[in-house]
Amino acid sequence: MSFTIPKDATARLNRSELAVPGSNLKFLDRALQSPADIVFLDLEDAVAPDDKDNARKNIIQSLQDERWGKRTVSLRINGLDTHYMYRDVIDVIEQAGEHLDLIMIPKVGTAADVYALDMLVTQVEDAVGLKKRIGFEMIIETALGMANIDEIAAASPRNESLHFGVADYAASTKARTTAIGGPNPAYHVLTDADEAGNRDIHWGDMWHYAIARMVVAARANGLRAIDGPFGDFSDDAGYVAQANRAAVLGCEGKWAIHPSQIGLANETFTPSKAEVDKAKRILKAMKEATDAGMGAVALDGRLIDIASIKQAEVMVSASRQIAAADKRLKALADAGKKATGKKVTAKKKPAGKKKK
Repeated sequence: MSFTIPKDATARLNRSELAVPGSNLKFLDRALQSPADIVFLDLEDAVAPDDKDNARKNIIQSLQDERWGKRTVSLRINGLDTHYMYRDVIDVIEQAGEHLDLIMIPKVGTAADVYALDMLVTQVEDAVGLKKRIGFEMIIETALGMANIDEIAAASPRNESLHFGVADYAASTKARTTAIGGPNPAYHVLTDADEAGNRDIHWGDMWHYAIARMVVAARANGLRAIDGPFGDFSDDAGYVAQANRAAVLGCEGKWAIHPSQIGLANETFTPSKAEVDKAKRILKAMKEATDAGMGAVALDGRLIDIASIKQAEVMVSASRQIAAADKRLKALADAGKKATGKKVTAKKKPAGKKKK
């Protein structure tokens, strides 16, 4: 192990992250009952330019609803290259900062982007006397961001996670696709011809490098790695396939752009009972080996050693965290359904004076 050990960011369960447009009052209210680990309230891509101000007001009013309870909430602000961003930060933190856990930064291109937002958020927090510090989620969705990903990941102690924004990344790199995530039939290789001249087609994962690169940058800086959206929310099998790919590469969660994807993400990124049981057996076997003065031992015909212990400990710890979080989220969802308090509603404009 290196003498330099990455310090892990704030521990949060992040299997599923539900996107909720701030301009949709119905969706904001439904999000209160969501089983998603994290809900991000969106002021960027899902909100039309003419609706930015109203969406911001909706989100502030929603965050002030006591039914959010201890649910983890993130705010996706507008890009640093827009004039909406500073008002997103100032208004939401000043009026509802105590109910906000994270800020999601879109299209991060350089470490300076993170630094600039850190300075602004710090000033607003200090001005209103906010005791807790809001964390940062950063979306890697441009060629510039991927080129500077290591510096971005290390840019602020507020940093908690890196997310892969596949659609904008495809546009930025001028990839020949219009889909939001998923495979592409043109990205394949052909086997050599057999004796009859037949050749098999093997599809590849065109996003493999981007996801793997993001995972390395995230883990090297103690951050969570989260896969982004899968656009076809009618294709459950396709979503699960992409989520499994991300999990194998080291991601611990994926976005849900539709409520139907939340359960798929939660299930995919939750270790199975068989996996947890095996991890517990590994820990037990290694303890027995250690007590006997052995550095390694065989289990089910496979060698296990110190590295196996670390993997098993991560899995067992995750399963406990998930069980506790699922219980808490169910309680929050039930409370949201039973609550008789006010729902999120649009604020009425003051009536104008009648002309005489």
